[in-house]
Amino acid sequence: VQLQASGGGLVQAGGFLRLSCAASGITFSRYNMGWFRQAPGKEREFVGWLSQSGGYTYYIDSVKGRFAISRDAAKNTVYLHMYSLKPEDTAVYYCAATTKGPSLSPSGYDYWGQGTLVTVSS
Repeated sequence: VQLQASGGGLVQAGGFLRLSCAASGITFSRYNMGWFRQAPGKEREFVGWLSQSGGYTYYIDSVKGRFAISRDAAKNTVYLHMYSLKPEDTAVYYCAATTKGPSLSPSGYDYWGQGTLVTVSS
């Protein structure tokens, strides 16, 4: 099983980035997908969750209206679209797969990507 995250980089505040997470070795359609982030010196934080069908989402309050998760079944890929980025969004972002509902705890996920660094400059 492999979740390959990509798309991170340096962006100015107010900018946009799209992160990708390509899955292999799992039946992608059976998994709900989550995104987490971890800032330096802080614990890993839940960001959002997307259902198997793509029809249900859940986000933490600090990213609601700015971030959106989508998935492409044909590409076995989930995306995190990040708009109006703020310096406090700076973190390593991780994708994760779960067969459970929107768990805010990392322990609720079965598989993890390696992380991709997002840096937002002020």
